[in-house]
Amino acid sequence: MAQAPLVIDGNEILPGTNVKFELPVAKLYTDSDVSLPIHVFRAKKPGPTIFISAAIHGDELNGIEIIRRVISNPKFKVLCGTLIAVPIVNVYGVVNQSRYMPDRRDLNRSFPGSAKGSLASRVANKFLTEIVSKCDYGIDLHTGAIHRSNLPQIRANLKDEETNHLAQLFGVPVVLNADILEGSLREAASHTKTKVLLYEAGEALRFDEFSIRAGVKGVKNILRHFGMLRKNKQKNPSCAVANSSKWYRANASGIFNTKVKLGDKVEKGDVLAEIGSPYGNVINKVIAEKNGIIIGQQNIPLVQEGEAMFHIAFFSEEDDDIVEHIENVQEQLLPELSGGLDQ
Repeated sequence: MAQAPLVIDGNEILPGTNVKFELPVAKLYTDSDVSLPIHVFRAKKPGPTIFISAAIHGDELNGIEIIRRVISNPKFKVLCGTLIAVPIVNVYGVVNQSRYMPDRRDLNRSFPGSAKGSLASRVANKFLTEIVSKCDYGIDLHTGAIHRSNLPQIRANLKDEETNHLAQLFGVPVVLNADILEGSLREAASHTKTKVLLYEAGEALRFDEFSIRAGVKGVKNILRHFGMLRKNKQKNPSCAVANSSKWYRANASGIFNTKVKLGDKVEKGDVLAEIGSPYGNVINKVIAEKNGIIIGQQNIPLVQEGEAMFHIAFFSEEDDDIVEHIENVQEQLLPELSGGLDQ
Protein backbone atom coordinates (compact mmCIF):
# COMPACT_ATOMS: atom_id res chain seq x y z
CA MET A 1 0.00 0.00 0.00
CA ALA A 2 1.47 3.34 -1.09
CA GLN A 3 1.42 6.66 0.70
CA ALA A 4 -1.60 8.89 0.16
CA PRO A 5 -1.07 11.89 -2.16
CA LEU A 6 0.48 14.99 -0.58
CA VAL A 7 0.06 18.37 -2.25
CA ILE A 8 1.52 21.54 -0.74
CA ASP A 9 0.74 24.84 -2.46
CA GLY A 10 -0.02 23.01 -5.69
CA ASN A 11 3.17 20.93 -5.58
CA GLU A 12 2.68 17.16 -5.43
CA ILE A 13 5.32 15.45 -3.33
CA LEU A 14 5.62 11.83 -4.38
CA PRO A 15 6.28 8.89 -2.04
CA GLY A 16 9.94 7.96 -1.79
CA THR A 17 11.20 11.50 -2.45
CA ASN A 18 12.93 14.25 -0.44
CA VAL A 19 11.94 17.70 -1.63
CA LYS A 20 13.13 21.16 -0.58
CA PHE A 21 11.21 24.23 -1.69
CA GLU A 22 10.10 27.71 -0.64
CA LEU A 23 6.47 28.22 0.36
CA PRO A 24 5.51 31.79 -0.65
CA VAL A 25 3.32 33.56 1.90
CA ALA A 26 3.39 37.31 1.17
CA LYS A 27 5.21 40.25 -0.37
CA LEU A 28 6.76 43.16 1.47
CA TYR A 29 6.37 46.75 0.29
CA THR A 30 9.85 46.43 -1.23
CA ASP A 31 8.37 43.79 -3.59
CA SER A 32 10.49 41.17 -1.78
CA ASP A 33 8.92 37.76 -1.28
CA VAL A 34 8.38 36.27 2.16
CA SER A 35 8.70 32.49 1.87
CA LEU A 36 8.98 29.62 4.32
CA PRO A 37 11.77 27.06 3.78
CA ILE A 38 10.23 23.58 3.64
CA HIS A 39 11.93 20.18 3.50
CA VAL A 40 9.64 17.17 2.99
CA PHE A 41 10.80 13.59 3.52
CA ARG A 42 8.39 10.97 2.15
CA ALA A 43 8.88 7.24 2.50
CA LYS A 44 7.25 4.77 0.13
CA LYS A 45 5.81 2.90 3.10
CA PRO A 46 2.67 4.52 4.57
CA GLY A 47 2.68 6.04 8.01
CA PRO A 48 1.79 9.23 9.87
CA THR A 49 2.47 12.73 8.59
CA ILE A 50 4.37 14.83 11.13
CA PHE A 51 5.61 18.41 11.01
CA ILE A 52 8.44 19.89 13.06
CA SER A 53 8.59 23.67 13.14
CA ALA A 54 10.77 26.33 14.71
CA ALA A 55 11.09 30.11 15.00
CA ILE A 56 7.42 30.98 15.04
CA HIS A 57 8.93 33.61 17.29
CA GLY A 58 11.83 34.93 15.24
CA ASP A 59 14.27 35.32 18.13
CA GLU A 60 13.86 31.72 19.33
CA LEU A 61 16.77 30.02 17.60
CA ASN A 62 17.40 26.70 19.36
CA GLY A 63 14.66 25.01 17.32
CA ILE A 64 16.33 25.94 14.04
CA GLU A 65 19.47 24.15 15.15
CA ILE A 66 17.48 21.16 16.45
CA ILE A 67 15.85 20.65 13.05
CA ARG A 68 19.15 21.21 11.24
CA ARG A 69 20.89 18.55 13.31
CA VAL A 70 18.07 16.05 12.85
CA ILE A 71 17.73 16.29 9.08
CA SER A 72 21.41 16.95 8.19
CA ASN A 73 22.65 13.71 9.73
CA PRO A 74 23.97 11.57 6.82
CA LYS A 75 22.28 8.53 8.37
CA PHE A 76 18.89 10.23 8.61
CA LYS A 77 16.25 8.36 6.63
CA VAL A 78 12.48 8.34 7.05
CA LEU A 79 11.35 4.71 6.88
CA CYS A 80 7.60 5.28 6.73
CA GLY A 81 5.15 8.13 6.57
CA THR A 82 6.02 11.76 5.91
CA LEU A 83 8.08 14.31 7.80
CA ILE A 84 7.65 18.01 6.99
CA ALA A 85 10.46 20.14 8.43
CA VAL A 86 9.90 23.91 8.66
CA PRO A 87 13.01 25.31 10.38
CA ILE A 88 11.96 28.97 10.12
CA VAL A 89 8.29 29.98 10.21
CA ASN A 90 8.81 33.67 11.06
CA VAL A 91 11.48 34.42 8.45
CA TYR A 92 11.26 38.18 8.90
CA GLY A 93 11.65 37.86 12.67
CA VAL A 94 14.79 35.72 12.32
CA VAL A 95 16.35 38.20 9.88
CA ASN A 96 15.65 41.04 12.30
CA GLN A 97 16.34 39.03 15.48
CA SER A 98 12.84 39.90 16.63
CA ARG A 99 10.09 37.88 18.27
CA TYR A 100 7.47 39.59 16.13
CA MET A 101 6.37 39.95 12.54
CA PRO A 102 7.02 43.28 10.76
CA ASP A 103 3.44 44.36 11.53
CA ARG A 104 4.42 44.00 15.24
CA ARG A 105 2.07 41.07 15.71
CA ASP A 106 2.89 37.87 17.56
CA LEU A 107 2.61 35.10 14.98
CA ASN A 108 1.69 32.59 17.68
CA ARG A 109 -1.37 34.68 18.54
CA SER A 110 -2.44 35.15 14.91
CA PHE A 111 -3.87 31.71 14.08
CA PRO A 112 -5.94 30.63 12.20
CA GLY A 113 -5.22 33.79 10.28
CA SER A 114 -6.66 34.89 6.96
CA ALA A 115 -5.54 34.81 3.35
CA LYS A 116 -6.53 38.49 3.09
CA GLY A 117 -5.41 39.70 6.52
CA SER A 118 -2.26 41.32 7.88
CA LEU A 119 1.16 39.87 7.14
CA ALA A 120 1.12 37.84 10.38
CA SER A 121 -2.40 36.67 9.61
CA ARG A 122 -1.41 35.58 6.10
CA VAL A 123 1.66 33.68 7.28
CA ALA A 124 -0.37 31.95 9.99
CA ASN A 125 -3.11 31.02 7.54
CA LYS A 126 -0.70 29.68 4.91
CA PHE A 127 1.25 27.63 7.46
CA LEU A 128 -1.96 26.23 8.92
CA THR A 129 -3.68 25.35 5.65
CA GLU A 130 -0.66 24.10 3.68
CA ILE A 131 1.30 22.33 6.44
CA VAL A 132 -0.41 21.82 9.80
CA SER A 133 -3.82 20.74 8.53
CA LYS A 134 -2.20 18.00 6.43
CA CYS A 135 -0.42 16.45 9.43
CA ASP A 136 -1.50 13.98 12.07
CA TYR A 137 1.04 15.23 14.61
CA GLY A 138 3.37 18.17 15.10
CA ILE A 139 6.30 19.27 17.23
CA ASP A 140 6.63 23.04 17.64
CA LEU A 141 10.02 24.15 19.00
CA HIS A 142 10.36 27.23 21.24
CA THR A 143 12.69 28.89 23.75
CA GLY A 144 12.13 31.30 26.59
CA ALA A 145 11.60 34.95 25.71
CA ILE A 146 14.38 37.54 25.63
CA HIS A 147 16.39 37.45 28.90
CA ARG A 148 14.48 34.36 30.11
CA SER A 149 15.58 30.73 30.16
CA ASN A 150 13.44 27.60 30.28
CA LEU A 151 14.41 24.17 31.52
CA PRO A 152 13.75 21.65 28.70
CA GLN A 153 10.06 20.85 28.96
CA ILE A 154 7.09 19.71 26.91
CA ARG A 155 3.82 21.61 27.12
CA ALA A 156 0.77 19.85 25.78
CA ASN A 157 -2.87 18.95 26.33
CA LEU A 158 -2.32 16.07 28.74
CA LYS A 159 -6.07 15.44 28.98
CA ASP A 160 -5.75 13.74 25.60
CA GLU A 161 -4.41 10.25 26.29
CA GLU A 162 -2.30 9.89 23.15
CA THR A 163 -0.83 13.40 23.46
CA ASN A 164 0.04 12.67 27.08
CA HIS A 165 1.80 9.48 26.03
CA LEU A 166 3.78 11.24 23.28
CA ALA A 167 4.73 14.07 25.65
CA GLN A 168 6.30 11.60 28.04
CA LEU A 169 8.00 9.69 25.21
CA PHE A 170 9.74 12.89 24.13
CA GLY A 171 12.08 12.29 27.05
CA VAL A 172 12.72 15.70 28.63
CA PRO A 173 12.80 16.22 32.41
CA VAL A 174 9.42 17.95 32.77
CA VAL A 175 6.05 17.60 31.08
CA LEU A 176 3.53 20.35 31.80
CA ASN A 177 -0.20 20.31 31.18
CA ALA A 178 -0.62 23.68 29.46
CA ASP A 179 -3.80 25.54 28.61
CA ILE A 180 -4.30 26.28 24.93
CA LEU A 181 -4.00 30.02 24.30
CA GLU A 182 -6.35 31.84 21.97
CA GLY A 183 -4.82 32.48 18.57
CA SER A 184 -2.00 30.00 19.09
CA LEU A 185 -0.81 27.32 16.70
CA ARG A 186 -1.91 24.65 19.18
CA GLU A 187 -5.44 26.06 19.27
CA ALA A 188 -5.69 26.13 15.48
CA ALA A 189 -4.19 22.64 15.21
CA SER A 190 -6.79 21.26 17.62
CA HIS A 191 -9.48 22.20 15.09
CA THR A 192 -7.70 20.27 12.34
CA LYS A 193 -7.30 17.23 14.67
CA THR A 194 -3.52 17.63 14.59
CA LYS A 195 -1.93 16.72 17.93
CA VAL A 196 0.91 19.07 18.80
CA LEU A 197 3.72 18.95 21.35
CA LEU A 198 5.27 22.30 22.26
CA TYR A 199 8.93 22.07 23.28
CA GLU A 200 10.29 24.90 25.43
CA ALA A 201 14.00 25.11 26.28
CA GLY A 202 16.74 27.70 26.59
CA GLU A 203 16.72 31.43 25.94
CA ALA A 204 15.94 33.67 22.96
CA LEU A 205 18.83 34.65 20.65
CA ARG A 206 21.12 32.04 22.19
CA PHE A 207 22.14 28.47 21.39
CA ASP A 208 22.00 26.30 24.51
CA GLU A 209 23.70 22.94 23.97
CA PHE A 210 21.73 21.04 26.59
CA SER A 211 18.43 22.36 25.21
CA ILE A 212 19.45 21.55 21.64
CA ARG A 213 20.58 18.01 22.43
CA ALA A 214 17.44 17.34 24.46
CA GLY A 215 15.34 18.61 21.54
CA VAL A 216 17.19 16.51 18.96
CA LYS A 217 16.77 13.41 21.08
CA GLY A 218 13.11 14.19 21.76
CA VAL A 219 12.25 14.64 18.08
CA LYS A 220 13.98 11.35 17.26
CA ASN A 221 12.14 9.61 20.11
CA ILE A 222 8.80 10.61 18.58
CA LEU A 223 9.83 9.58 15.07
CA ARG A 224 11.12 6.24 16.37
CA HIS A 225 7.86 5.66 18.21
CA PHE A 226 5.99 5.81 14.89
CA GLY A 227 8.56 3.62 13.11
CA MET A 228 9.81 6.53 11.03
CA LEU A 229 13.40 6.06 12.24
CA ARG A 230 15.29 2.95 13.27
CA LYS A 231 14.89 2.06 16.93
CA ASN A 232 17.80 2.30 19.33
CA LYS A 233 18.41 0.39 22.54
CA GLN A 234 19.13 3.36 24.77
CA LYS A 235 16.53 3.82 27.48
CA ASN A 236 15.23 7.31 28.15
CA PRO A 237 15.19 8.65 31.70
CA SER A 238 11.65 8.94 33.02
CA CYS A 239 10.01 12.36 33.01
CA ALA A 240 7.96 14.13 35.65
CA VAL A 241 4.45 15.39 34.93
CA ALA A 242 3.60 18.71 36.56
CA ASN A 243 0.08 19.21 37.83
CA SER A 244 0.35 22.99 37.66
CA SER A 245 2.83 25.85 37.58
CA LYS A 246 3.09 29.49 38.58
CA TRP A 247 5.18 32.52 37.67
CA TYR A 248 6.50 34.32 40.75
CA ARG A 249 6.62 38.06 40.16
CA ALA A 250 8.73 40.87 41.55
CA ASN A 251 7.29 42.54 44.64
CA ALA A 252 9.52 45.59 44.19
CA SER A 253 11.58 47.32 41.51
CA GLY A 254 15.34 47.16 41.67
CA ILE A 255 18.44 45.04 41.15
CA PHE A 256 18.06 41.43 42.20
CA ASN A 257 20.37 38.64 43.28
CA THR A 258 18.95 35.23 42.51
CA LYS A 259 19.37 32.42 45.02
CA VAL A 260 18.26 29.58 42.73
CA LYS A 261 18.89 28.23 39.24
CA LEU A 262 17.02 26.19 36.63
CA GLY A 263 16.21 22.68 37.82
CA ASP A 264 16.57 23.52 41.51
CA LYS A 265 14.17 22.13 44.07
CA VAL A 266 12.62 24.85 46.24
CA GLU A 267 10.57 24.51 49.39
CA LYS A 268 7.88 26.69 50.90
CA GLY A 269 9.55 29.64 52.57
CA ASP A 270 12.77 29.53 50.52
CA VAL A 271 14.16 32.86 49.33
CA LEU A 272 14.20 32.84 45.53
CA ALA A 273 15.79 36.27 45.14
CA GLU A 274 16.60 39.45 47.01
CA ILE A 275 15.65 42.73 45.34
CA GLY A 276 17.80 45.69 46.31
CA SER A 277 18.44 49.33 45.56
CA PRO A 278 21.54 50.65 43.75
CA TYR A 279 22.84 51.61 47.20
CA GLY A 280 23.01 48.01 48.38
CA ASN A 281 20.11 47.76 50.80
CA VAL A 282 17.57 44.94 50.39
CA ILE A 283 14.13 46.28 49.49
CA ASN A 284 12.23 43.00 49.42
CA LYS A 285 12.57 39.25 48.99
CA VAL A 286 10.75 36.87 46.63
CA ILE A 287 9.62 33.86 48.67
CA ALA A 288 8.42 30.43 47.47
CA GLU A 289 4.87 29.74 48.60
CA LYS A 290 5.02 25.96 48.13
CA ASN A 291 7.39 23.18 47.13
CA GLY A 292 8.33 22.86 43.48
CA ILE A 293 11.02 22.90 40.76
CA ILE A 294 12.37 25.94 38.91
CA ILE A 295 11.53 25.44 35.22
CA GLY A 296 11.96 29.03 34.02
CA GLN A 297 13.63 32.20 35.19
CA GLN A 298 14.57 35.73 34.23
CA ASN A 299 18.28 36.21 33.49
CA ILE A 300 18.78 39.97 33.46
CA PRO A 301 19.28 41.20 37.06
CA LEU A 302 17.05 44.26 36.65
CA VAL A 303 13.40 43.98 37.53
CA GLN A 304 10.28 46.11 37.67
CA GLU A 305 7.59 45.44 40.25
CA GLY A 306 5.12 42.90 38.85
CA GLU A 307 7.58 41.45 36.35
CA ALA A 308 7.74 37.64 36.03
CA MET A 309 10.93 36.26 37.59
CA PHE A 310 10.64 32.52 38.33
CA HIS A 311 8.45 29.83 36.78
CA ILE A 312 7.90 27.03 39.28
CA ALA A 313 6.24 23.70 38.47
CA PHE A 314 4.38 21.72 41.11
CA PHE A 315 4.24 17.92 41.20
CA SER A 316 2.36 15.22 43.07
CA GLU A 317 5.46 13.03 43.42
CA GLU A 318 8.51 13.73 45.55
CA ASP A 319 10.56 16.71 44.37
CA ASP A 320 13.80 14.82 45.05
CA ASP A 321 12.77 12.33 42.36
CA ILE A 322 12.21 15.18 39.90
CA VAL A 323 15.67 16.59 40.55
CA GLU A 324 17.09 13.12 39.91
CA HIS A 325 15.17 12.95 36.59
CA ILE A 326 16.72 16.27 35.56
CA GLU A 327 20.22 15.18 36.54
CA ASN A 328 19.82 11.89 34.65
CA VAL A 329 18.87 13.71 31.45
CA GLN A 330 21.77 16.16 31.83
CA GLU A 331 24.25 13.35 32.41
CA GLN A 332 22.99 11.44 29.40
CA LEU A 333 23.05 14.41 27.02
CA LEU A 334 26.08 16.27 28.33
CA PRO A 335 28.60 13.69 29.58
CA GLU A 336 31.09 16.30 28.39
CA LEU A 337 30.45 19.41 26.38
CA SER A 338 32.76 18.25 23.59
CA GLY A 339 31.11 14.83 23.39
CA GLY A 340 29.14 13.61 20.40
CA LEU A 341 25.40 13.60 20.05
CA ASP A 342 23.29 10.49 20.18
CA GLN A 343 22.64 9.66 16.55
